[in-house]
Amino acid sequence: MSVKLQKGQKVSLTKTGSAGLSKIVVGLGWDEVEQEKKGFFSFGGGKQDIDCDAFALMLTGGKLKNSEDVVYFGNLKHRSGSVKHMGDNLTGAGDGDDEQIVIDLNSVPADYDRIVIAVNIYSAVSRKQHFGMIKNAFIRLVDARDNNEMCIYNLTENYSGMTAMIFGEVYRYNGEWKFNAMGQGTNDGSIRELSARYS
Repeated sequence: MSVKLQKGQKVSLTKTGSAGLSKIVVGLGWDEVEQEKKGFFSFGGGKQDIDCDAFALMLTGGKLKNSEDVVYFGNLKHRSGSVKHMGDNLTGAGDGDDEQIVIDLNSVPADYDRIVIAVNIYSAVSRKQHFGMIKNAFIRLVDARDNNEMCIYNLTENYSGMTAMIFGEVYRYNGEWKFNAMGQGTNDGSIRELSARYS
């Protein structure tokens, strides 16, 4: 049975998942808030879709040591093979997960202790877009062996004005893998800017 998490809540994946848990799918989803329709004679091609990009930061001692430790649409697989991004969704349309990141917990090299999962809005500043224009955002963790959802965190706060979001982190503590539901909005304008927070 899936555990519904609140902001700041931590859960043990080792205890929540079935015995021998090794690979998880981190599913992220969101929908666009319905925008007001302009008048019949308005021109300019209408609004642009909001392109949210999920990414994972693999940290050592809480720090990002190398740009290759960022797994995103431009670097779909970590060199260790332990973290894979399943591809970019340009609109967030439709039900279910919009983007997925697969983590093979048993293959994560011992020097990595934390994997931060975040989402930013592509070209948010130039497009004048922010997370106040997003609704139904969530992060969920699924046991890859049987597609059993272990936990889900629905982001319910108003993130108006925020251009990026740290959804949560998977981390290793005393030999156990855990998940921390964070829901921290930021004003970072790109994956590079948000990554710099951990340098």
